[in-house]
Amino acid sequence: MARLRHKSFITLIALVLLLLVILILKTLTPEDSPFSDSGGIELFPERRSDLQMEGDKNNKPDNTKMIRSAQVEKDTELEGILRKFPPPNYYFHAFYYIWFGNPKFDGKYVHWDHLQLPHWDSKVAQGYPQGRHIPPDDIGSNFYPSLGAYSSKDPSILQAHMQQLRTAAIGVIAVSWYPPDSKDDNGEPLDDIVPLLLEVAHKYHIKVAFHIEPYKGRDEVNMYTNVKYIIDKYGEHPAFFKYQTNNGKLLPLFYVYDSYLMNSEQWAKLLKHTESGSIRDTPYDAIFIALLVEEKHKRDILTAGFDGLYTYFATNGFSYGSTQRNWASIKSFCEDNNLIFIPSVGPGYIDTSIRPWNFQNTRNRINGKYYETSLSAALEAKPDFISITSFNEWHEGTQIETAIPKKGQVVYLDYLPNRPTIYLEITRKWAAIFGGERRKWQE
Repeated sequence: MARLRHKSFITLIALVLLLLVILILKTLTPEDSPFSDSGGIELFPERRSDLQMEGDKNNKPDNTKMIRSAQVEKDTELEGILRKFPPPNYYFHAFYYIWFGNPKFDGKYVHWDHLQLPHWDSKVAQGYPQGRHIPPDDIGSNFYPSLGAYSSKDPSILQAHMQQLRTAAIGVIAVSWYPPDSKDDNGEPLDDIVPLLLEVAHKYHIKVAFHIEPYKGRDEVNMYTNVKYIIDKYGEHPAFFKYQTNNGKLLPLFYVYDSYLMNSEQWAKLLKHTESGSIRDTPYDAIFIALLVEEKHKRDILTAGFDGLYTYFATNGFSYGSTQRNWASIKSFCEDNNLIFIPSVGPGYIDTSIRPWNFQNTRNRINGKYYETSLSAALEAKPDFISITSFNEWHEGTQIETAIPKKGQVVYLDYLPNRPTIYLEITRKWAAIFGGERRKWQE
């Protein structure tokens, strides 16, 4: 009987201990619980979820503050970079090309693989190579870019270009432009690159004008349509270049390449106030700059209703307009007829990588002397603006963009013994001189 009571007492003690153990386990968190296996399946999943949610509320970072902080840091860093550059001269314009592509961004090389164009005389053509270049080592240029065979869609390339442009104190780029779904013979449509270009240019306080190319079927009707398209789509962007005219209007400025391909009567329908289909005094009015090639084009440009003229070609003596000794008389003509005069200067010219027979138009850079002589001649004419042919027209060897020595299956020209930035530095020097002279002319 006593033994039975002793067993009952021991059983009672065991039951009490078991109850105590269960109570203690219920007070443990899931992380402390011995019933959580190595696979992460827990005894109290609902409670863990509740605790996680509460913890997430308390520990969740403020993403808005983090984004704002990162943006402030980026803006501060960019402002620090910009302070190192000279101020941009908005009367210095550089012709800029966005037609380059590579496999990473475009699925193939574009323009770097430019065709070697045959001479128009078949007998002469037989003596020169034909076919396409094969990038990246063999490109359609006599020089090789420091940035390699790049894509114009690459944001890092656009940023590098803006930094080079600011190094040169250039305030405006005139971007080569074709209407959407149009392109040049060796390229792809370009318009979809413009939004990114405007954004990056704005960060560097550079303005963007449009250099309208001779797209297929260009006439006065579709010119109106395309100008309207550009202004409607891009006209309110802060990087879109506008110029205040003598009568106080703030208007876009358009360069029109090969404008002589349309006759003056056609242009007049678009540009003369008296015509019913005129763009004048509409929301799409603008400053239209024609290309002057031959001397007779001066009168055609005036009759057509253009607001000014430019000379584009970097080859002194190639055309009437590009011949520097003619600039003083061209300026006089413009003054007499209230036209804007924009001479075009360049560091040299060589296009034998794509026109192997065109050596007679080559102009040696002479380590920067050719460029400085051209800039000096432009300044003597007291122009309204100076345009630079070009920032990056690599096919014709007119670029001021940085280039490097490169040897391999093709031997390229380079800027030695000068640095890759030599032409940016020369441009910066003359931008300052031009800025000072313009202030004197206005006094």
